Amino acid sequence: MRKIVVSLAFVIAAAVPALAASVTELDDQTIPGNDRYGRCLEMVKRDAPTALDAAQAWFALKGGAAALHCEALALVQLHRLPEAAAKLDEAAHDPSLKTAAERAALYDQAGNAWMLANRPDKAVASLSAALVLNPSDEDLLTDRARARAQAKDWQGADADLSAILSIDPNRADIYVLRASARHAEGRKFDANADIARALSVYPDYPEALVERGVMKFESGDQAGARADWQMVVSEAPDSDAAAAARTHLSEYAPANH
Repeated sequence: MRKIVVSLAFVIAAAVPALAASVTELDDQTIPGNDRYGRCLEMVKRDAPTALDAAQAWFALKGGAAALHCEALALVQLHRLPEAAAKLDEAAHDPSLKTAAERAALYDQAGNAWMLANRPDKAVASLSAALVLNPSDEDLLTDRARARAQAKDWQGADADLSAILSIDPNRADIYVLRASARHAEGRKFDANADIARALSVYPDYPEALVERGVMKFESGDQAGARADWQMVVSEAPDSDAAAAARTHLSEYAPANH
């Protein structure tokens, strides 16, 4: 899942140029940053509760999407994820935004925040709104596929991942994700075919080897599963895939770990 990014240059350009005449805490030039938005982001890192109050006060002075975005980031820092996601959705509707790309990016961030909040239904809604604005964006499709997978909507995830592969048939990472969805659907033959495709695009791809090991283990090939997982640990020891491989080795083959 992509992180909720800390800055949006286009939001700054859209919402910051005409600072309100009223003075706010974010006009304090002793705080690093070139404008209210930059100072607000700095404040989020230093003191999220104060940044939240400052962003809310700025929004009341017509700070627009930039103020809402900073407020959302403060809420993320405070682990108030559902509120942060709702603020990002609100920011995507703000009239200070001028382009579809700006709105789509904020909907995408909202979707990722909803996923972190374990609300895949809300995430799918936000990401679908983003895709209305940018229907062929591979990152948006990937994020919605993840949200659908979180909701156990395997067919929906499969459809989004297949859409990406129709645009770019050489995405090994997407073949692995689709294999996982198809495996969950019970389509083991198709899942194995996707792993084979991933490895034809990217030989020894760690994520593909982890998934292939799971499939081998389920089919009774324990030695083959261990070999795949041990290869990942050996060849990419610091990767997320290696962490997953170690977990599988520990759970399924502790004597061989």
